[in-house]
Amino acid sequence: MTTSIAADGTIVRAAIHPGIGIARVGNAHDAFYIGPQVPNPTPLPPEHYRDETGALKREAALFRIYGYNAAGEVVAELTSDNADITWSVHVANQKSGWYQFHAALDSEQALSTVDPSQRAPALRNASVADRSSLIIDPGARQISGASKDGPAYRFDTGSFMGKKVYLGELRTDEQGRLLFLGGHGVSASHDGQPAKDFANNDGWHDDTSDGPVEATVTIGGREIPVDSAWVVTAPPNYGPQQKSVRTLHDLMTDVAIRAGMLPRPGAPLFGRDILPVFVRQTDLQWVNAGFAAGFGFGTAKDFRASDWIDTLRSPGSDQKELRQQLANSFRVFERDGWSPMPWPWIYGDAMDVPPAKLPEQHVALTDTQLDMLQQWAAGEFDPGDDPIETAATLDALPLADRPRALDKAAMDFCLADAFHPGCEMTWPMRHPSMYRAPYRIRGGGEVPKDGVQPYGSKLTPEVAVSSTGPLYGQAPGSITRWMAVPWQTDTASCRSAYYAGYGPNYDPYVPTFWPARVPNHVLSEEDYRKAVDTGLPHEERVAAFNRRASWFQTLGSAGYLSQINYMVDHFDQMGLVATLPGVLDDPDIPSEIQVAKLGPGAPPYTGTTVGLTPVHDDDAAPTLDKNGEAASTARMARRTGLPDDQIVAGYIRKVAPGKRVR
Repeated sequence: MTTSIAADGTIVRAAIHPGIGIARVGNAHDAFYIGPQVPNPTPLPPEHYRDETGALKREAALFRIYGYNAAGEVVAELTSDNADITWSVHVANQKSGWYQFHAALDSEQALSTVDPSQRAPALRNASVADRSSLIIDPGARQISGASKDGPAYRFDTGSFMGKKVYLGELRTDEQGRLLFLGGHGVSASHDGQPAKDFANNDGWHDDTSDGPVEATVTIGGREIPVDSAWVVTAPPNYGPQQKSVRTLHDLMTDVAIRAGMLPRPGAPLFGRDILPVFVRQTDLQWVNAGFAAGFGFGTAKDFRASDWIDTLRSPGSDQKELRQQLANSFRVFERDGWSPMPWPWIYGDAMDVPPAKLPEQHVALTDTQLDMLQQWAAGEFDPGDDPIETAATLDALPLADRPRALDKAAMDFCLADAFHPGCEMTWPMRHPSMYRAPYRIRGGGEVPKDGVQPYGSKLTPEVAVSSTGPLYGQAPGSITRWMAVPWQTDTASCRSAYYAGYGPNYDPYVPTFWPARVPNHVLSEEDYRKAVDTGLPHEERVAAFNRRASWFQTLGSAGYLSQINYMVDHFDQMGLVATLPGVLDDPDIPSEIQVAKLGPGAPPYTGTTVGLTPVHDDDAAPTLDKNGEAASTARMARRTGLPDDQIVAGYIRKVAPGKRVR
């Protein structure tokens, strides 16, 4: 492809892209893969994400530097071939010295679902006097040149309660671009106590982190200013082809528009602003049985079908009523926020059990997205595509489009569903004060050297969102500190509906939490093999294709506390949902199928769709011993009619019966 060349080739400044990069933990010893470079990359097979032993590879964040002229046009990518570059990165983990998570502190509705005593969360590990021992801060590392790696670039000198913790390392590729690799998914309790909570486990740490990415650049002996970036180390991506219906890029774009950092958009571009919100629901068929039935392959609303895409793209008046009905199918908080029926079928910040008649019980698209849907419904849209949405690789794009593609790709694969607290980042990211520019974190903060937080023993919602609160200059570890510790306990708690809210009279599979990153129901390798085996009867193959197994079966059926602790040690066993060849020219089985590949030592899926259903027993004590869990399981099996080996009874803190002030 011919790349566009800026009229003025004088580079006066540079910027690191993506503005926020995402790395992900993995337990493979050294193997890694590079995260998405374009918003819709070519699907990759399961072996791309696991090494030869079956261990999960780490996802590396790759950072590039682009030079701009005085008019703001991209002149060139700066590499070791045309510039002298020194990278500097400082990551830290502040989770255990920060405040507990119970609900998003900027949402009155979410706060109404927790006990009043939790409205202002207390410090984690409040009894630990030496607060500095709770913060893992290895300091900054620098790297320069091409093809560099080694011990000097490792973040391995920080410690938790006196124990050294490895948070990752720096490398450079053959052109001097920066590779950041995060931790190995090692989470542990300093005194051996088991995890007991979905988000707040005293004595525990994990090896996620975040912090600024900076660079000094010299061209021909002339140093030029460089716009810095940020890196966040997150949990694994168990659905690497999946996006939530509302992504973190969607949310950040809306924040930037409302804050005046970006201009208000004109007419929506179909391939960028409209089509994605439909096809993402269809794509969730591979990670949730409810979405498979409502939007999956061959259904009435299979939005990946070419006929549907042609219909949605048509601006003609003959489709105006259909467009309006579809646009109105998406939730509007003021109209129907509390109802589970509008799209998307995903929980919101105020998710509660029993369901709260509050708008934020479920998630909605951003105001910007909803506005564009209404413009589309009226026929006021451009039916074309955005090149960064259709490019399979970064090299397929003109030079001028590559920075934008990198910024979007990183955030498009992050969640902005229920901030409870979330997967990669959480509720502070919807506040303009967190950014100095679109998709760029406002830095300038410092890690507290003594570990003492300036906000006291509890963080009130009023202080949290105030101009003197923590939503302004960010420091290494300031983004991930709001997340669960360890991350595995939250990931193991984020499931779909059934008795976790609405009961079997509504729907067994939706609403759900984060299926794009944490699947609910998946196609097993065994059923995949049957589905593509043309020697089997067609009816048997179709039945296998339509069957879904519970992704959480891998955690066992010994109760909630057993499951969250199993996840800590065996997160690599969980099924990773990736693309395999399907069947050509079959109306009932697609040509590409996403299949869950289990890790080493994981028991095979049984094929039961519901499986390991979180059932909340109001008659059980909040803390159950082994006998109490068995009694609760038997009691709830009688009430629900589910087999007892499919029930996780008692209380799951993530979605425990609410203590809302009514």
